[in-house]
Amino acid sequence: MRKIIVSAAAAALLASGSVAFAAVKHTTGTIKTFDTASKSLVLDNGSSFTLPETFKDPGLKVGEKVRISWDMSGKNKVAEAVKIVK
Repeated sequence: MRKIIVSAAAAALLASGSVAFAAVKHTTGTIKTFDTASKSLVLDNGSSFTLPETFKDPGLKVGEKVRISWDMSGKNKVAEAVKIVK
């Protein structure tokens, strides 16, 4: 009985730990390309992001420094928020 409880506790601990890996990530960089029609943004370091349909452009321009909050969706980096950094 004790082994079952320990095993169940270990499994619960491992399952809750994997949720932490799903946290939103942040990247800062300079915009290389930005296309509202295709909902894409590429930074000068080569990182590319897909923008959600609900994205509201805060006035982004090529050459502007931004901070992107993003998460993975399959093989794509999806920007959840894009903020201009001064």
